[in-house]
Amino acid sequence: MKHISYLLKNGMIINEGSRFQGDLIISGGVIDGIFPGGYQDGEPGQYFRVIDLKGSILMPGVIDDQVHFREPGLTHKAEIYSESRAAVAGGITSYMEMPNTIPNTTTQDLLQKKFDIAAERSLANYSFYIGATNDNLDELRATDPVNVCGVKVFMGASTGNMLVDNPTTLENIFRQVSLPVAVHCEDETTIKSNLDAAKKIYGDHIPMFMHATIRSHEACERSSRTAIGLAEKFDTRLHLLHLSTANEIRLLNNDIPLHSKRITAEVCVHHLWFHIDDYAQKGSHIKWNPSIKYDNDRKALMEALMEGFIDVVATDHAPHTLEEKNMSYAECPSGAPMVQHALPAMFTLAAKHNIPLEKLVELMCHNPAICFNVKNRGFIREGYAADLVVVAPGKQKPVTRESLYYKCGWSPLEDYALEAAVEYTFVNGHLVYDNGRFDETKKGVALQFSR
Repeated sequence: MKHISYLLKNGMIINEGSRFQGDLIISGGVIDGIFPGGYQDGEPGQYFRVIDLKGSILMPGVIDDQVHFREPGLTHKAEIYSESRAAVAGGITSYMEMPNTIPNTTTQDLLQKKFDIAAERSLANYSFYIGATNDNLDELRATDPVNVCGVKVFMGASTGNMLVDNPTTLENIFRQVSLPVAVHCEDETTIKSNLDAAKKIYGDHIPMFMHATIRSHEACERSSRTAIGLAEKFDTRLHLLHLSTANEIRLLNNDIPLHSKRITAEVCVHHLWFHIDDYAQKGSHIKWNPSIKYDNDRKALMEALMEGFIDVVATDHAPHTLEEKNMSYAECPSGAPMVQHALPAMFTLAAKHNIPLEKLVELMCHNPAICFNVKNRGFIREGYAADLVVVAPGKQKPVTRESLYYKCGWSPLEDYALEAAVEYTFVNGHLVYDNGRFDETKKGVALQFSR
């Protein structure tokens, strides 16, 4: 089946630091023409479907470098199909998925099985991290750098046998792995000490707001400092996941261009949206690792991404069932779904904090492509894959449970009105999402990396 071609008219195109009114042609799955001021070559032919964007924003599709889609083994929470469907409804056209499924994705065989599932079911483009353990260095070294986004190292507790706490193993990973090493940084010794102290005060009834104290600033900064020290020692390509504290920003620099950085960092939408006072209303629904912390942390993270210390905005989409999330502090798992609303939420924050939309596109589209060397995606350029999203800014859309596509059926952003709505999402030139309607006849493809 040939790709349908599209003429997208009258869009406000935001790309590579600029914005302009114009038209765009999609043909054969790629961007075939960009026309500032409008398409001037006469009437479009019979092979075009014309969509009048009426001034809505046309931007590259979002590349989310950190999601947990739970398949295999945890499909009562989510599946690659269900969560990729929610992702494209939120303007995310490509994702990189984490290895803490059941079984953990720590071998080449298990990694390939995930790619096989995605090829059959994912509506968005995809790649998968291979997970590090204390004893799988040979598997990490065998990973294909062209097809796999990176190695995930948990320097904080995770599902299964994936806490890498052996110093010699950590050194060997940072020394010998050529792929980007993406690290969850929280110091386990610090967390355990803080948890023991909380139990002495509260017993089995630890309140949710204590999560910010248990998974503390010190736990994050100590672990991030260790990871950065190893990366500097061995010249490792390091990506720090989901920064949550003002303290960690002091460990980063912004004095070189992104493509030259060996150490990059991301912040997640929830650490920009929520702060400790929100536990009173949201409780366990905003229990994440690393924890939601203080308002000064949230403000510092916002400033850091504007100033170039933080390079990427991601989601850390991590769904659990409501039954699981409504358990006590000790039993309640950390994480929440975000992919459907991350982009509209960031548009809302951009309006509130005067963040230029050009900067938003840089952080969510361009920079993930640069950080991971994604081939031919993340930008609106002729010949690039037509991964595109159309957003109506200022179109207030409340988050209701009835509007959700997540398998888990809830969102931490319920009851908030977001100041933007995704209207269209194209994946490889295929209009997969059209104002609440899905066309699932084509699937996403595996991402490729230039290394």
